[in-house]
Amino acid sequence: MIITFEELQAFLEEQFPQGEAFGTLQKLGDGWAEMRLEVDEEHLRPGGTVSGPAMMGLADVTMYAALLSKIGLVPLAVTTNLNINFLRKPAAHAAIWARANLLKVGRTMGVGEVFVYSEGVEEPVAHSTMTYSVPPEKYRN
Repeated sequence: MIITFEELQAFLEEQFPQGEAFGTLQKLGDGWAEMRLEVDEEHLRPGGTVSGPAMMGLADVTMYAALLSKIGLVPLAVTTNLNINFLRKPAAHAAIWARANLLKVGRTMGVGEVFVYSEGVEEPVAHSTMTYSVPPEKYRN
């Protein structure tokens, strides 16, 4: 792992403070990350469930954290593809959390998957696969 939990947490707070609206970093390892989102009224959709955009945002920022654990603090790493399958209804007022695992990281891209869970529900509520573009060295900090 190239960075520590504390380094990534400080980076996210400084460089991506709006990201906290999508989730907060809970755990970080070599090629994986876990984040949590406290669900409130702004995350709900009609029908009393967590909205798709809330789950997608959490999945995306969790994958970003996992990728940075391998490539370092690279602000310009960006999502190029995100596919998500909504598997079951999350609890309306329970936190959701995600675990991202990288499947492959190369010079120009990283690929991984994310499982999203709702507290109190044992099975995942969503599964996502993503590809991130990793910028060339000359575009990094």
